[in-house]
Amino acid sequence: MSFLEFALIGFVIGVITTAPVGPVNIMAIQHAAQQGFRQGLYVGLGAVVADAIYAAAAIFGVSAVTRFVEGQFDLIKTAGAILLIVFGLKIMNTHPHLEREDGSRIKGLWREATAAFFMVLTNPGVVLAYVAIIGGLGKWRPQPGDHSGALAMVLGVALGAASWWALLSAIVTRFSEKMDDHWLDRANRIAGYILIAFGLVIGADLAFDLFG
Repeated sequence: MSFLEFALIGFVIGVITTAPVGPVNIMAIQHAAQQGFRQGLYVGLGAVVADAIYAAAAIFGVSAVTRFVEGQFDLIKTAGAILLIVFGLKIMNTHPHLEREDGSRIKGLWREATAAFFMVLTNPGVVLAYVAIIGGLGKWRPQPGDHSGALAMVLGVALGAASWWALLSAIVTRFSEKMDDHWLDRANRIAGYILIAFGLVIGADLAFDLFG
């Protein structure tokens, strides 16, 4: 297969693993509605970095990644649950205003991107999803030693994920004019509840595994 074909397969994988609604999607929607396209996109790009890391690990060594995740599964789940609950509480207690941000907010943008990065990095379901999808590609997966094909697929995953975040941020920003501060305040509470719920579900699942 060619470089472009591997990249296209990676692009599709990047979209289908990013599009399902999850904690980072909620963060991106909330920030795009509040502060515009760039803020929502920055949240997504933080997640893209973690996606690319896990995709590369899965493509270059499915079995090695699986063993690592299984060995650190409880620790990763604990960190992920705590992180989701903390950010959920933070969002619930934030009272947003529809004000566009200027270049002085670069530090804030990096902070949100970093938060999204760690949300994805501490979600064992993400790496297992990549391992399952890429491992199931069979002949459509780069063969051992095909570094060019593997690199193409990783780049495709990153581009697919980034494209999703750009589209999502653009759509939310397009309709943000119909949103007021009251709408955003209510959306923040809902987003916070959802993030906390994700964290509690992960924590409950971990407790069941340990003590069930």
